[in-house]
Amino acid sequence: MTAVVAQSHFIFGLRTGVANNLCFFDEQTVVFPCGNNCVRYNIIQRCQRFIPGSEKSQGMRALAISANRRYLAVSECGEKATITVFDLQHEQGRKRKVLTAGDMLVQEFVCMAFSPDSKYLIGQTGAPDWMLIFWLWEKQKVLASVKTSNSNNPVTQVSFNPYNNMQVCVSGTGVFKLLRYSEGALKQSSFPKVETINFLCHTWMSVERVIAGTDTGRLLVFESGDLRREIITASKVAQQQSDRQVETKKIKDTDMDEAPTVSRITAILSYSKGFLCSMGPGTVCLFEKTEEDSYRKSREIQIPPDKYSNEVTRAECQEIDTMCISPAEETLAISTDRGQLYSISLSSVDINKEEQLHFEFLSQSFHSKSITGLSICLQKPLAATSSVDHSVRIWNYQTKVLELYKEFQEEAHSVALHPTGLFILVGFSDKLRLMNLVIDDIRSFKEFTVRGCRECAFSHGGHMFAAVNGNVIHIYSVTSFENILNLKGHNGKVRGIEWSLDDSRLVSCGTDGAVYEWNTQTGKRESESVLKSCSYTDVAFSSDCKTLLAVGTDLTLKEIQDCQVLREVPADEVAHTAIAVSHSGRVVFTGTSSGSIRAIKYPLPIQKDWIMYQAHCGPVTKMVITYDDQFLLTVSEDACLSMWRIIEKEGRGLKSNRQIIHTEEILVTKSDLEERTQNMLELKMRLEELQMENEYQLRLKDMNYNEKMKEISDKFTQQIESLQTTQQSMKTEMEKQEREHQDRSAEVTLKHSKELKDLELSYSQKLIVEHERFQDLQGKYERMQEDYETQLKSAEESKVQALEELTQYFEAKLQEKTLLLAQCQEEVQQQTREFKEFIRQVEEDEERKIRNIQIKYEKKLKTEKETNTSLKGETGVMAQKFHSLQRQIDDRCSDINKLKQERQKMLGLIRSLESDIEDLKRQIAGHEKTNQDKLNELKKQTEPQQDDISKKKEMIHQLEEELVQTVKSNSQLKLTVSDLRLKLRTRDKEMHAEMQKVNDLETHLQRLKSDLHNCVGFIQEPKKLKESVQMIYARYVSQTKGVEKSNVDENVLRAFCRQRDHLERTVDSLKMRLAKSAEQHDKVYVKIMKENVTLITEINELRKELRSVRTQVKDYKAQLAKCKKSNKSHPNSEEDSKKEPKPEDVN
Repeated sequence: MTAVVAQSHFIFGLRTGVANNLCFFDEQTVVFPCGNNCVRYNIIQRCQRFIPGSEKSQGMRALAISANRRYLAVSECGEKATITVFDLQHEQGRKRKVLTAGDMLVQEFVCMAFSPDSKYLIGQTGAPDWMLIFWLWEKQKVLASVKTSNSNNPVTQVSFNPYNNMQVCVSGTGVFKLLRYSEGALKQSSFPKVETINFLCHTWMSVERVIAGTDTGRLLVFESGDLRREIITASKVAQQQSDRQVETKKIKDTDMDEAPTVSRITAILSYSKGFLCSMGPGTVCLFEKTEEDSYRKSREIQIPPDKYSNEVTRAECQEIDTMCISPAEETLAISTDRGQLYSISLSSVDINKEEQLHFEFLSQSFHSKSITGLSICLQKPLAATSSVDHSVRIWNYQTKVLELYKEFQEEAHSVALHPTGLFILVGFSDKLRLMNLVIDDIRSFKEFTVRGCRECAFSHGGHMFAAVNGNVIHIYSVTSFENILNLKGHNGKVRGIEWSLDDSRLVSCGTDGAVYEWNTQTGKRESESVLKSCSYTDVAFSSDCKTLLAVGTDLTLKEIQDCQVLREVPADEVAHTAIAVSHSGRVVFTGTSSGSIRAIKYPLPIQKDWIMYQAHCGPVTKMVITYDDQFLLTVSEDACLSMWRIIEKEGRGLKSNRQIIHTEEILVTKSDLEERTQNMLELKMRLEELQMENEYQLRLKDMNYNEKMKEISDKFTQQIESLQTTQQSMKTEMEKQEREHQDRSAEVTLKHSKELKDLELSYSQKLIVEHERFQDLQGKYERMQEDYETQLKSAEESKVQALEELTQYFEAKLQEKTLLLAQCQEEVQQQTREFKEFIRQVEEDEERKIRNIQIKYEKKLKTEKETNTSLKGETGVMAQKFHSLQRQIDDRCSDINKLKQERQKMLGLIRSLESDIEDLKRQIAGHEKTNQDKLNELKKQTEPQQDDISKKKEMIHQLEEELVQTVKSNSQLKLTVSDLRLKLRTRDKEMHAEMQKVNDLETHLQRLKSDLHNCVGFIQEPKKLKESVQMIYARYVSQTKGVEKSNVDENVLRAFCRQRDHLERTVDSLKMRLAKSAEQHDKVYVKIMKENVTLITEINELRKELRSVRTQVKDYKAQLAKCKKSNKSHPNSEEDSKKEPKPEDVN
């Protein structure tokens, strides 16, 4: 099964808030924004083509059309504002380029303009930067940018000078600047004092003249950027209009202050005869240029009052946003702040100079505010819409015409068409009204007490209708107008209702997250689905009425069956606001809060699978599919009604299972019919009377004309007779004059013949005399020629001899000079050979030296590296030894800790045995000598260990000294390497200098060759040859002998001095570094030595404590053993010892 798609067919509406939102493409086509599209509307064929906006845009801000009417620029705001340039000659409006502000963060471009040659584009960014950007748009290249205003003074319009594509005008609140693009920047060329003036618009009149309109109704003329004068714009009609506007505003907004009576000039446009400008609400004035180079107001054109509006001045008080004129200046079109398009033929303005002129609608009247309701009927191709602008409109979606509309005193919340298309339900804040759709009016004939009805719908049979009041759904009978049922169950406001095809069921959804299916016979709920986390916005039956489809604030599309969610299309970033199901059951359309429309296959897919279309610039409020599945109608908060043709993907229309026949009957009231018949009878009587009068008048006119014809014919016959007599007299006079002329001509011919003969005789005699003179002169000339030839021959012979002598003389000189030149060349070649040989030898010597030095230092480096590696190995061994000693020290420390613990234990034992020790002191005194001997033995045992420790300390000191030496050697090696590098660099510089000298000598040789070549050219002129040879000698010989040597010596000395200074500096710096590093190393080594000393002292102290403790333990053990033995052998001795006084404690 092929996919079903929607194709844009027609759209009713105009998007306000877009700068320059109306422009002519050609004489029959206008371009204007509507929804999220730009519409190309052909006024004669009544067809539209669409240029869709970008998906991620947050709305259009401005339009601009090029001077050649080929390119359209559309600015769209967003995170990064863009300007898209479209090619209008392409059928679909092919996108050419997308321009951005480069690295600048710009949210919107408030206005734009193309250059007169359509190559450049300027765009004015919005607050707070207010930057003017100048593009070469075909290459997407920003040529310049400049700040035009601050955040307190917004810019309203920018434009190019139509006679100079490098000059730009910028106007706004306290801003009027002329900028010129030169040297890659936009520079201000004038500085008028206009800080207190709020400019709303401007237009170019000539190369230097700009006229600007202000919010106080002033027209100011600028010449070369300076304010020159003001055009008087007093208008009685505009004053009356402003007074009316004040009255209506007072009536409508009682809490507002008194409105100003000043007429704002919001739009201005220049054309061939002068300019047009808006003068207050609903009025356009034409100003024509006078002979005194000023402007005179000639006509006023007004927006006509709305015949279907109950308020008189609502249409007349519209403020004009944009004006445009067709390329041939035949048609003027305007757009207003209430989203309406008007036009007028300028040829009619010239013809009807006495009548009051009024605009006409360009296509139809549109909604000016958010559309809240949409409904269609079965038997007619009609769609009804209701809006916040207090109007209800009936549209024909086949003929694309507004059939009927009416404005009410209050807002129409909802609307529903009866299936016959003859009745309409309209919900107001106080009542629900059932109305008749009469031939030229919408008339109420029944009112129901349903307050604030936001949703209403007729059943498919047309015998019932449902109306919503808050959370209650009322069902009424259309025939008896009785309230049949009240469906209660929703806890929140009901947002959507729909009848089933057989009218037996009604489905509703609300903000409480409930979807209920009601039985319209019993008023009971048949099924329900409640999801409190979702506030539903719309609900619909499937094509077979077995399942329900609902959308809400949880961003998903749900299919509900038997109180359960059967399927759910996954969530997206944008919420669904409306839903419509095709009668064929193949596709489901949903409207979103961003204004886009999605076509989803049915049965619903599990994943995100849909086709998205750019439709509106506000949330879609309602959408409906016609009963024949041919059209999808959508309305939105942007006040636009969009029509879409539903087709197969291959382009075929959908085949509908239902055959729908549209009727053409309309309702007419009896009183209207009687009035019309009466009017027709009166008109017939009037016709007959007029016919009789006309016949009588015709007869009278025939009589008068016949009499006049007789009088005129008599006059003309008399005139003809008089003319004939005059003609005969003139003929006789002509014959006389001809005869006289012939006689005179014969006399003149005789005279001339005589004069000719006399002249011939006189000139023949003169010719003979002149011929004789000519022959004499010719003889003289021949003689003179012979004399000159002899003189020439003698002169030539003398010249030839002189030339031969000179050639011989100069040839001898030339031979001498050539010999000299050959000798010079040989000397030069010899010198060059010697110099090259000298250079080669020097290079070889230097290379040999460099190689020797390199080999020498490489050997040194190798030896140093080997010593380094050996030292590293030794340091590694020493480090291992140090770590092993450290481990031994740690083991000793652990032993010490253990012994300390044992000591504490032993102290406890000692305290317990103190009493026994006091008794045994006497015995201890006897054994002191033996103990001292043992102590001496222990000291002898510890002495070799202390010797080992001292030896190890000496080894550590030696290793440290070796480390210091290695560090010093490393630093010395680094210094030597750096010295070698410096020497290499100096040698390279010397080499470069020598090479430069060689190049200089080669250039000298080339110059000498060229000079010699030039000298050879003077071989025929010996003086010049001599001068050139002397010049060559003076230029090259003296320099090569004396100056070069001095230059070489000086250069060598300079290089030597430079190298010596550099080496001295490097040596000083290296010495300083060495001293600093030696000090640092000394400090570090001193610290390490001190730490080692402290550690060794601690180790020695611990060892001493250990030894003392061990000896005490041994002593105590020995004493204990002796005590036990003595107690066993001498029991009586203890009693004697108790009687004796206690000795002092040893501890």
